[in-house]
Amino acid sequence: MPLEPLAAVHAAASLLFRLSSCLFLRVVPSPLALKALGVFALAYFTTIPFLPASNSTTPETRPYRAVALSLPSQLRANLALNGLLLLMVLEYIATPFLDPATNLSFSRVGAVSSSTAKISVRSLDAAQLLYREFRPEGTELSWKSGPTLSFSPEEDFVSTAKLSGLWPNTTYEYAVADVNRTVVSGPFAFQTFPDARLSTGSHFRFVASSCIQPAFPYLPFHGRKIKGFDQLAHYLFPEPETQAAPLAQFLLFLGDFIYSDVPVKIADDKDAYARLYRRNYQSPSFRKVYERLPIFHTYDDHEIENNFIGAGLDPAPYTNASAAYEIYNHNANFDAPKDQHYYSFTYADVAFFVMDTRRYRSGSEVEAPTMLGETQLAALHAWLSHANNTASFKFIVSSVPFTSLWGGDASSDSWAGYAAEKASILEALHSVPNVIIISGDRHEFASIEYASETLHPVHEYSTSPLNAFDIPFIRTLKKASDETVPRLQRVLSEEGEETTEVVQVPKERVLKYLARGNTKWSSFEVDTTNLTQPILRIELSIGGKVRYTEEIIGAPVKLQVSNAIGAFVTTGIREVFQKIGLGNPSRWF
Repeated sequence: MPLEPLAAVHAAASLLFRLSSCLFLRVVPSPLALKALGVFALAYFTTIPFLPASNSTTPETRPYRAVALSLPSQLRANLALNGLLLLMVLEYIATPFLDPATNLSFSRVGAVSSSTAKISVRSLDAAQLLYREFRPEGTELSWKSGPTLSFSPEEDFVSTAKLSGLWPNTTYEYAVADVNRTVVSGPFAFQTFPDARLSTGSHFRFVASSCIQPAFPYLPFHGRKIKGFDQLAHYLFPEPETQAAPLAQFLLFLGDFIYSDVPVKIADDKDAYARLYRRNYQSPSFRKVYERLPIFHTYDDHEIENNFIGAGLDPAPYTNASAAYEIYNHNANFDAPKDQHYYSFTYADVAFFVMDTRRYRSGSEVEAPTMLGETQLAALHAWLSHANNTASFKFIVSSVPFTSLWGGDASSDSWAGYAAEKASILEALHSVPNVIIISGDRHEFASIEYASETLHPVHEYSTSPLNAFDIPFIRTLKKASDETVPRLQRVLSEEGEETTEVVQVPKERVLKYLARGNTKWSSFEVDTTNLTQPILRIELSIGGKVRYTEEIIGAPVKLQVSNAIGAFVTTGIREVFQKIGLGNPSRWF
């Protein structure tokens, strides 16, 4: 029997509400999906009192079908199901507000060098850092007193301090103690970097990804779970240890650490932003990683608001958003120029430059759009010039893709919208061997190659999200650019003679593209122990499983040689130096 008009509207609203709720909770928790399900829920619940009463005395022969199709004959079952879905949506939206994590305590290691380490601590009580060199054979050294930490509401009870005078390439333990030197948290281990002044090469690994949305895809009563970090912890610290690759030394987080505007916009005050950072740091999933691995951060738009453009003017809500970012993430990064968020660092013979792609970017309406601003652009070129003589691989970190192959909003929000500045940077990058760009933002993975007619190629690896939604229906990445460059290519004739011919190759082309997956990260294994053939191995994990690998054989490099006596001093001699008050000899040079 066909439904009456009102009953048909009621059933349609119910079905659309269920569909939009499932999309919101499990696919994309966008504000648009939230508005849609709100409209459908309103239509469903408000039509219930006006449904015609059922006069049938015949039992429903297909009740499951009636529930699936939201037929009025199973009104109570449909109401229960839709009510449950609505409660799930409300729980997901309300959790950041109902679980503010005000009693959160944590400590983590940030920037590490060959002689220093930054440590961030959140505590409601005064504390002191203790540290000592780690002895794997079981002999524990006495704790040394580190900086005393004070905490204030203005800094949301977070304080960051630096341990100095450490030895290169050495494992240390630190602990958080109260004012009486009683350990209240820890010990936690970290390893200092090798001395960058040596030219012996290195072999290490680091991980990169971006974008975190806790408790997504949604599971009831799991508001603190971040599945991507659970998977990453298992990948980094397997039990038993079976991996042959070197241990990861750090995680590069490429932005969108919080989502201030998804699924709903939070308030614009500093406390509201800080609440989202606390939510992530209280996650047991994240704690598995940050208590064992140094993390270096940059930020992107969702730490502020979607597709944020700063134009160097710090418009609202930048000041409040950046204040929370600085407290929880930036202050533990490597030292940046005064009042800036971009920075650089080295690990042995490998150099990194981490961009700020939001604060100084201009709108597209200006005559000469800029992503970095004049000062940061000059700093990038100066770093590149220095790294050309001192580093085997050079990594440039951009929160948004450098490639112009992504369409959609990426055509304006990524480097594609800043074509002239991108072209000038790319020209400089092609003149330097072994340049790698690492980016995030798009919730997809892509390996991109930038070709040059006669100079060095450049590679980009864009990886995200670490834990968030993917885009299941829309693909905007082109396989290759329309612009080409001439290249010489060896060809074998039918007679077996080898000749060369000029061919046109895309200036930008995709080597690998993997779009799906709610959890992704890339592992970068750097091996420069043979400087005549430096190697970079990339390993992409999706859903906790390795899905793609790639290897790059870099160009030979000859690095400047420097003396660094501290890196060669044995443990026993170190203790002698310390007892006679000579400290760390690597700092004498």
